[in-house]
Amino acid sequence: MTVINVATQIPFTTKDGSAIRSILDRSNAPVQNQSLAEASLPAETATRPHLHRASEEFYFILEGHGQMTLGTEIRDVHPGDAILIPPGQRHAIRARTPLRFLCCCAPPYSHEDTYFD
Repeated sequence: MTVINVATQIPFTTKDGSAIRSILDRSNAPVQNQSLAEASLPAETATRPHLHRASEEFYFILEGHGQMTLGTEIRDVHPGDAILIPPGQRHAIRARTPLRFLCCCAPPYSHEDTYFD
């Protein structure tokens, strides 16, 4: 059994600019097909617009309010909102207040699968 507490994970900055702490991924568990991380953004900051060619992503908003851009669509997001990001879809998230959310990627997140225009 693998049990990891997020508080024990050291945050790092992804290529898109968000600070994340891996919860379960290839770096800390025998994970094969997905990854789960906690991301945070300070108020009035945003991730750099990007896409993942291989990974499908879910965001789940835990705290704060933000604005999600997926392709040309823009939506306000709040705690309890889940967002599907298909592979190959350009996206970014902006924090209106300090924002904390979960990111699930399948296959697991990798810097090499992050592409910018």
